[in-house]
Amino acid sequence: MPAFWQADGLDWLCPRVGLWCSGGVEVIVLSTAEEAVRLVARVVARSVRARPDLVLGLATGRTMEGVYRELVRLHREEGLDFSRCRTFNLDEYVGVSSDDPRSFRHWMQEHFFRHVNLQPANVHLPDGMAADLEAECLRYEEQIRAAGGVDLQLLGIGRAGHIGFNEPLSSLQSRTRVKMLTPVTIRQNAAACGGEDRVPRRAVTMGVGTILEARWCVLVALGLEKAEVVARAVEGPITSMVPASALQLHPRCTVVLDEAAASLLSLRDYCRWLFENEPDWAWYRQGPAGWGVSGRGGPGTGLQEGSDLGRVQSE
Repeated sequence: MPAFWQADGLDWLCPRVGLWCSGGVEVIVLSTAEEAVRLVARVVARSVRARPDLVLGLATGRTMEGVYRELVRLHREEGLDFSRCRTFNLDEYVGVSSDDPRSFRHWMQEHFFRHVNLQPANVHLPDGMAADLEAECLRYEEQIRAAGGVDLQLLGIGRAGHIGFNEPLSSLQSRTRVKMLTPVTIRQNAAACGGEDRVPRRAVTMGVGTILEARWCVLVALGLEKAEVVARAVEGPITSMVPASALQLHPRCTVVLDEAAASLLSLRDYCRWLFENEPDWAWYRQGPAGWGVSGRGGPGTGLQEGSDLGRVQSE
């Protein structure tokens, strides 16, 4: 994982994301879902402006609708430019064509792709209609590697504790593959598909290991219905029964929550205090004046596009 490491080994700068990071999982608790969504969108925007050819890992679902809506607004009103970005979605249903309203490609097209200036050739999703699904999974992994890996991975969390479609008992080292959906996930996705009987039973998904190779993971969870699984993922043991708990192993994972989703965290007050005082987030607390790319890791601090001075490679 490319990084600039500080002497104390705790802070690092991902040159492709262009933001300073403190190692390990950090939890940010904001008052409302709207505030949480706004923060995540600003993180993406700041990263894109610092690194125009950013490789974005994208997720779908109700939680992400607000994030994409805000990113579309930033594109239209503030000129946020996605023209050089490349994107890789986490997953796609098996046996569902790209023009089917149930497909994630169709969902992404409706909520994000067609509203911004992403180049179609730079947009990637697994092909759930591939004749050889095993070969398709290998192809997708190779595409991610050829792009240089994912710089910033957006994540939601399912009620079964899954990230992507890595359902309980998924290997924490797993790669892109086909997974069966659990009954919990099928019920959760029923509304979007027009009923439980219309939810595909299988999906191609990035593996947990694939996700963990992203340089920065940003997970957002909203609402009381996510509180229990968030607590298990963030404060519980690392276990394949809660695949999202593997994010505790990541050197840079930010979990953004509203008050409801954070309600069962034992350290939620401490998390609030950290965000209110952590220098790394001063740019956001400043409001619009700080929402550009100035400051540590931004233009004017010696970080230039393509720079690899001091880069450390780790697997």
